[in-house]
Amino acid sequence: MSSPIRVVMADDHPTFRDGLRSVLGRADDIAVIGEAGTGEGAVELCAAQAPDVVLMDLQMPGIGGLEATRRLRAHHPGIAVLVLTMSDADESVYAALRLGALGYLLKDTPGPDIVEAVRRVAAGQALYGPAVAGRIAAFLNAGPGPHPFPELTTREREVLDLMARGLDNAAIARRLVVSPKTVRNNVSAVFAKLHVATRAEAVVRAREAGLGTE
Repeated sequence: MSSPIRVVMADDHPTFRDGLRSVLGRADDIAVIGEAGTGEGAVELCAAQAPDVVLMDLQMPGIGGLEATRRLRAHHPGIAVLVLTMSDADESVYAALRLGALGYLLKDTPGPDIVEAVRRVAAGQALYGPAVAGRIAAFLNAGPGPHPFPELTTREREVLDLMARGLDNAAIARRLVVSPKTVRNNVSAVFAKLHVATRAEAVVRAREAGLGTE
């Protein structure tokens, strides 16, 4: 008999985790090996336990599910990320897809469908729920697109690009012909949306995505 699919659940609602654990526990080929309630906890637990699949909520304390997904895909690419969340907003769906999530389901998905999705992504197959499948298909047909960080506004992306080119806030304000306060507000928004604490971290993320070059 083959080994069960090892699963980590990342969600900050204990009641939801209890129900999900019960659903997955009815499948003989799936074993829940750990639970986390924050994005950081999910990354740490996955690094320690090396599951086959992590069921990832997007709205969690700390770095959140999107940043946790990015870190897992960067450092533990063998772990399949299956998003299981409340949000079907385009920006959440596209961001998760760009970051390497292999599946995306809403929390009202029936239990048997979640079980089957775990099996599918563990086998390396992409799986998206019906509520988001049409938008995923359109996204894939359109290609990756020219814009990284879909969660940022156009202005925030411009500011991040100039930061990655080494410009300080005053220079960015002159380049964009806006006030220094506007630049500061945009920089703060970039930090919050990218879940970074320092300018250096933001610049690294930007350059990894190809920003900051002519």
